[in-house]
Amino acid sequence: MERFIALSGMLQPSGEGRGFLSWMGRTGWSRLAHLLLVAAACLAILGAVKLVTRAVRRAVDNGNDEVTSDAERRAETLGSVLTHSAWVLVVGFFLLMTLQEFGVNIGPLLAGAGVAGVALGFGAQSLVKDVISGFFLLMENQFGVGDIVSVDDQHTGTVERMTLRITQLRDAEGRTHFIPNGSIVRLVVLSKDFARALVEVEVGYGTDPDRAFEVLLAVGRRLHDERPNQAVEPLEVKGIEALGPSGFSIRTLTKTAPGAQWEVARELRRRILLAFREAGIEIPFPQQVVHHRSGISPSEGPS
Repeated sequence: MERFIALSGMLQPSGEGRGFLSWMGRTGWSRLAHLLLVAAACLAILGAVKLVTRAVRRAVDNGNDEVTSDAERRAETLGSVLTHSAWVLVVGFFLLMTLQEFGVNIGPLLAGAGVAGVALGFGAQSLVKDVISGFFLLMENQFGVGDIVSVDDQHTGTVERMTLRITQLRDAEGRTHFIPNGSIVRLVVLSKDFARALVEVEVGYGTDPDRAFEVLLAVGRRLHDERPNQAVEPLEVKGIEALGPSGFSIRTLTKTAPGAQWEVARELRRRILLAFREAGIEIPFPQQVVHHRSGISPSEGPS
């Protein structure tokens, strides 16, 4: 009997344990339930945002994986910004509700946060400028995720991610550029609605221009028939652009899908080279003629 009483005494919680269980019995379980409800609400908000962005992306999807439309890029950009903003708001709301459940008066905290926000606005003007610039970039739909842009003639690449503060670009060499939105002064979108592939080819002066035009037009028609999703219109021959030392240059323009101008231009050059070879049209190359005067010894110079 004495051993049983001693064992039951060892199983009784200590003073700290009894205090914790007493607190949980009074208010702990209700507060924990409130926090679980808040967490569930936060997860529901994040899930709803994810479902909305996914539904918008499906609604604007044209079913063509090779060409990304302007609506698809805009939906991707807005979805990225909306998800990022929702995470920030949900985490802040959960922290405030947690403090309130544990008896912390968040009224002065919110007032202090307002004052701190004003002070932060004066002290971090560049940050505020980035956010405001990013907001107007989104509202005006200047560019979006998937667009190919050139920023201030220094950074050129594909937009991979865009927030209210920064724009992330990936260039042709795979390097990632993080550009603050407030620092963007001059922006050129290279894949807005449509693009044009500019190809200039030089032929020798002995070539008939009309014959060269016919070959180029035939090449453009074949490319348009085989790749209508990229070359949306047949090639246009604009005419003779320049007269060079070895031949004359012919300029061509081809309307393409957004972002497809470089691939179309490369394919056109390949096909033009093969077609010119088959048609016997000469593509000149630089030549240098050296005149050697005989009858004068190296030691003799001009009188």
